[in-house]
Amino acid sequence: MAGILAGIKLKSAGIENFTIYEKASQIGGTWRENTYPGLTCDVPSHHYTYSFERNPRWTRHLPPGPEVQAYFIGVFEKYGLVAHTCFNEEAISARYQEGLWHLAFASGKNDEATVLIMASGVLHHPKLPDIPGLDSFEGAFFHTARWDHAVDLSTRRVGVVGNGSTGVQIVSALAGKVPALLHFQRTAQWIMPVENGHFSEAQQRSFEDPETLRAAMNMPEYLASVEAYTQALIDESSEGAKSLGDACRANLEQSVLDPVLKKKLTPSHQPLCKRLIFSPDYYQAIQHPSAHLVTESIERIEATGIRTADGVLHELDVIALATGFDARAFMRPMTITGRGGTNLDALWQDYPKAYYAISMPDMPNLFMLNGPNGPVGNFSLIDISEHQWSYIWQLMEPILSGEISEVCCTRDALEAYEEKRSEAAKQTVWFKGGCQSWYLDSRGIPASWPWTYGDFTAAMDRPDWTQFETVATG
Repeated sequence: MAGILAGIKLKSAGIENFTIYEKASQIGGTWRENTYPGLTCDVPSHHYTYSFERNPRWTRHLPPGPEVQAYFIGVFEKYGLVAHTCFNEEAISARYQEGLWHLAFASGKNDEATVLIMASGVLHHPKLPDIPGLDSFEGAFFHTARWDHAVDLSTRRVGVVGNGSTGVQIVSALAGKVPALLHFQRTAQWIMPVENGHFSEAQQRSFEDPETLRAAMNMPEYLASVEAYTQALIDESSEGAKSLGDACRANLEQSVLDPVLKKKLTPSHQPLCKRLIFSPDYYQAIQHPSAHLVTESIERIEATGIRTADGVLHELDVIALATGFDARAFMRPMTITGRGGTNLDALWQDYPKAYYAISMPDMPNLFMLNGPNGPVGNFSLIDISEHQWSYIWQLMEPILSGEISEVCCTRDALEAYEEKRSEAAKQTVWFKGGCQSWYLDSRGIPASWPWTYGDFTAAMDRPDWTQFETVATG
């Protein structure tokens, strides 16, 4: 998504001398990688698009994964990015020398660039759990981001390990469609009720009128809800935190009547401490006669199933690991070497960090879209990327005009920003809510934007050039 955005914005500025390198054979990022049953985006459809390329033809209030992927493919082709893209080219190293980034690829290809934009995404390295016996299972076994569609589930006993958004969506999609469905839950999650109705054909046609679509999107109300959501994240006493928490608790209370099951599904942490799950039907799905919630910890995987700590062997034909991704990888395992031999792994020895998630010291003319400690858990990543691009473009312009040859943040700027951000992050519900989550870095501090949406858009409005070092041309 972010790489496509960068390409479109460059072309719109009249720049044609750029290349997009993609390690896979198709575009799409997470929407290419994830094809599991029930895949749905949790951002409202009409808000999960580029601001300059709205889509009137969404079929659901929350966009299904295949429609999102089709949208990005359509945009990619419409804006003429095919000619600028090299597929099946996995970057293995980038080295800054004599004013250029020297790139090397697994295929043996090499390239050079004045400006290097990292739009590699956040969640693209699947994480496998540390469970004994992973290789001993004799049935079908895969991570949910590598879903094997050749496996016919209709007659299989299916186990889903993990109950984040992915696990919840899969259980909702498969309940009642397989003979037995076991959901292995390590930590109970709060679930926000949400409607996911259909847009009629007449509605889709009406949305082709930009004014009708704008009215349907109701931007003031949407932006107000985004601001309220981020207020809830940073202030547990805010009205937004109370209303969201109350909605989650009421959803569980009203949807699950069995006291034993309700206790198993009741989290021990505050709502919003983990990434909030939006689902219209998980509680109904897990109560289906063919579905069963397993809360005993997994001891090991055996040839015929999963054995839990209570000694029970849960016999299965299929195991799907909804165990997430390495959220700290970003561009890695690329080897990135900046000015004076500065190495990315050394810079990120403690945890990934970047000034406003965009720039790093001694990495001239390297910019990140959706880099470390940005608002990955707060609002739509497309919206985030557009604001970040506006900021990056202002840093790029004097390079492209020949005014300067290098720009990157200073070390002092990064250290001061990270100190300020880390202290603010300790006041968020991610830190104070009493849970472990993939939002936390190696120090246990939330690795995300700890301020409001309004603060983010204001910060992205223009760079503070006093926080950057530049080298004049010539």
